Amino acid sequence: MNFARLNHILIPTTRDARDQWRRGWVAKLVGPLIWPYQALSEEGRVLAVLGLFIGTAGLEVGATQVYLLWAALLGLLVASVVVRRALSLSNLRVEVTAPPRVSVGKPITFQLRLVNDDPKPRNGLRIRVPFLPWDGQWLGAPPRFATIEPGQLALGEVQARFVARGRHHLDPFLTCALVPLGLAVSPCVATGGCRFVVVPQIARVESLRLPLGRSYQPGGVANASQTGEATELMGVRPYRRGDPLRDLHAKTWARLGTPHIREYQQEYFSRIGVIVDTDSESLTDAGFEAAISLAAGVIARLTGGEALIDLLVLGQQIHALTFGRALGNLDQALDVLACAEPGAPLARGELLSRLMPYLAPLSCIVLVTQSTDESRLELADAIERRGVACRILRIHDDLGARWMGRRLPRVGARSSAEVVVAASRIQGEERLSL
Repeated sequence: MNFARLNHILIPTTRDARDQWRRGWVAKLVGPLIWPYQALSEEGRVLAVLGLFIGTAGLEVGATQVYLLWAALLGLLVASVVVRRALSLSNLRVEVTAPPRVSVGKPITFQLRLVNDDPKPRNGLRIRVPFLPWDGQWLGAPPRFATIEPGQLALGEVQARFVARGRHHLDPFLTCALVPLGLAVSPCVATGGCRFVVVPQIARVESLRLPLGRSYQPGGVANASQTGEATELMGVRPYRRGDPLRDLHAKTWARLGTPHIREYQQEYFSRIGVIVDTDSESLTDAGFEAAISLAAGVIARLTGGEALIDLLVLGQQIHALTFGRALGNLDQALDVLACAEPGAPLARGELLSRLMPYLAPLSCIVLVTQSTDESRLELADAIERRGVACRILRIHDDLGARWMGRRLPRVGARSSAEVVVAASRIQGEERLSL
C-alpha cells in the first residue's frame, strides 16, 4: 500500500484538476482564510502562531497585562500586511526552466532567472516553490536574493526528486519581496508552469543475446553507419554500360577474358519489436516497475547497436515507432513507457491478430512479462511460427517476498527462449547479461 499517495488522496494530481478546484466554491469559501497565511513571511507566520498562544494567555485581562504584548504583536502583523502593496514587483521578470525528462528517483534541477527592469534595486527577494504531488520531494531550501540591481540578471536553482513515472505539471513558482521588519511579503510575481516527464529507470543491460533473424528485409532501412556503397559483397557479374569503373574485378576479367564488376547488396538494420505485458492480474507493483525498467534497458541496448526498434507494445496498445541510431532516439520510447499503467489481462488471440500487419519486417520480438502463465509461451510460439524469432524476459518479484518476510522460491526458465530476471537486480542497478 502506498501511504504517501493516501496522504494526498484529496489533492488533485493534475494541473487542470487543481485549476478546476481553485475555481470551485470550496476554494472561494476558504480563500479569505488562506490569504493572511500567504501574505505573511516565514518569520511572520511563526510570530502569528506565537501570538495565538500569547492571546490565549492574556484572555484574563483583569489579572494580567499579557494582552498588551498580544496587541503589540497583532499591530506589527497588521501594519506589515497593510503596507505590502507598496512594494509591488511589477517590473520584475521571473522565468523558470526545467529539463524535459528526468529518471525516477534522480534529482531534477529547476533554473530560475530574475531580471530587474525597475530603475530601483530590489531587496529581500524570496522564492516560494509550488506544492508537489505525492511522489515529489524538494531537496534543500529555495534560493533567496539579497539585492538585484537595476537591469541585473540573477540566477538561482532548486532541486526536487520524483519517485513515480508519468507526466508532471507543476504550479508556478512565486517571487516576493520582504516588507520592512520582514513579517510580510509583497504581492507575488508568478512564473509559468513547468512540464516534464518522469521516465523509468533504465536497467543496465550489458549484453542481450537474441535469436538469429533476417539479415535483409525488403523495403528496409539502409544501415546509416555506412557511407557510399555497402561493403556486403553479393558476387560478380558481366560489365554493363554505365557501371562504375571502380567496381571492376580484375581477377575475374583476367580469368574469363571479359570485364566483370563486383555487385553489392545494401546492408540493413535488424528490426526489433518489444512487447511489455501489463496484465494487472499477474503483476505486482515492484514487478511492474521492474518490467518497465527492463524494457527501457533492452531498448537502450538495442538502439546502441545496429538495430532499429520498429514496434513497442504495452498490453493491448500498439505503438508503431521507428527509432535507433540516426532515426529518432531513446526518448521516444521512454516517453511511452513513462505513462504505462497496468491494464486488462493479456488476450493472446486478439493481440496476435493485431500484430500480424507489423510482423513481416521484424527480425525478433522481445516479450517482457512477470506472468508464469503458459499463454505467454504459446504467444511466443505463435510468433515464431510466423517467421519471427521471440525471446521472453520474465521478471521474478523477489522484492515483495522479502518485504513480507517470506522465503524466496526458486525459479528457473521454462524454455530455452526464456530468461528469468530478479526485480532486486534491476532496482539495484546491477549489470545484466541476458
